[in-house]
Formats: sequence, C-alpha cells, structure tokens
Amino acid sequence: MIAVSFVRVMLHLLQGLLIAAVIFPWINSASRDRRIKQWSAALLSILHIKVALQVQAGAESEPGALIVANHVSWLDIFVINSQNPCRFVAKADIRSWPALGWLSAQAGTIFIARGKQREVRRVYEGLVTSIEAGERIAFFPEGTTAAQGGVLPFHSNLFEAAIEAKVPVQPYAIRYIDEQGKLHRSADFIGDMTFVDSMLLIMKTRRMTAQLIMLPTIDTAGTHRRELAQQTRAAIAEALGYTANIQENPEQTA
Repeated sequence: MIAVSFVRVMLHLLQGLLIAAVIFPWINSASRDRRIKQWSAALLSILHIKVALQVQAGAESEPGALIVANHVSWLDIFVINSQNPCRFVAKADIRSWPALGWLSAQAGTIFIARGKQREVRRVYEGLVTSIEAGERIAFFPEGTTAAQGGVLPFHSNLFEAAIEAKVPVQPYAIRYIDEQGKLHRSADFIGDMTFVDSMLLIMKTRRMTAQLIMLPTIDTAGTHRRELAQQTRAAIAEALGYTANIQENPEQTA
C-alpha cells in the first residue's frame, strides 16, 4: 500500500536527518561514505527498486576518476551511491527540496546555478581541488533529466576539471526496467512533474530494476572538453542501445 510505503520513506528520511546532524560531524569520510551507501540502498529497497550493477569488459573502478552518467530521475543519485558513494554536482533548486535537499547537502553535494558562468567557474575550480584531494566526484552533464530512450547533448564545461586534474572520466549508464526488461516509465522525472508526483508514482510501482552499467574509463590526456563530452555521451548511449537517437546540438555542448 502507498500509505505504508510513504510512512516507511518518511521514517527513513528522519533517520537520515538524524545521522547527518548527529553522527556525520564526528566521523571520517570513509565512515560517512559507508553510511551513505547503506542509507541509499535501504531507501531503494523501501521503494521496491533493485539495483543491478553491470561491469563492461575492461571496466574497473578508478578512485580518482570523474564519474559521469546520464540523468533519468532523482533516484540516480541514490542508485550510484548505493554502489559507489560520491559527491555530486546538482542543480541549486534541489537544495530547496524538503528533507532530501538538506540531506544531499550534508552528503557533500555541490550545488550549481545553471546558466551563470561565474557560478560554473567557481564550481569547476572546486572540482579540480576536490579531485586532486582524492574525493570521488560525479555529475550529470545533460544538465537536466531526460526521458528514457535517448540521451540529451552533454554540457562540456565541467569535463575540463578532469583534464586539468589529469584523471580519466568514468562513465556510468543508467536505466530503469520492468520485469520484462522494458524501460520502466514510472522512473522518468521530466516536464512539469514535481518531486512529490514522482515519489507517489514510484511508490505505486513494484519490481522496478535500476540497471547501472560501469563503462571503461576514458583517458583525458591531450583531449578537448567538447571532444571528451561527445565521446562520453556516445559511450553511454551505445551501452543503453540509444545510438539511433543521438543528435548533436553544438549550442548545448559548449
């Protein structure tokens, strides 16, 4: 029942708020990552979402790599964190979301106001410093969520951080499927849909699987950020079988 799921989610959010407020200030980053991983996995379990991690041939997790993924839903952050906790770059309006916005901030999310060049530059410089300090950083270069079945053009600005920090890009491909292996549209978080609308729709769903595909890293040495963005997007689209829907838009990849 939706009512039961809603109560369980609210109690889990309360638990997360208490952990972040009372425990996070006193533990090291490794312990914090472990708790984020456990909490994220538990949230997905409450929502009846199973995570299936697939590792492509030649792919392996590199601690210093900049993690990049396509963006379907607010669930994406928790799917990745349930496997490999990261600091995410996210839109500034997420900070205003009830409970989850504050929790995301406590988990180290880096908020960015899209379209403000000075803001992009500030975040970019912070990313370089964080990557060089050994932190795992992840972002969604589409800049917004996209309906499953295609991948939007990738904004290339933040790819420069990997080039300057001299680390590879680690692509992840994400999709949500039903029991028949077809794309599960309940996961799509697009258009005028609110966070509450999305949450309620997901609560009505049973047996959704989040497929997280780890791709081989992409070397950044001697490459340009636009080339890197296009190469990463093509790799993710191919892994998802979306290559027929790839269309370049130079205005969005600058």
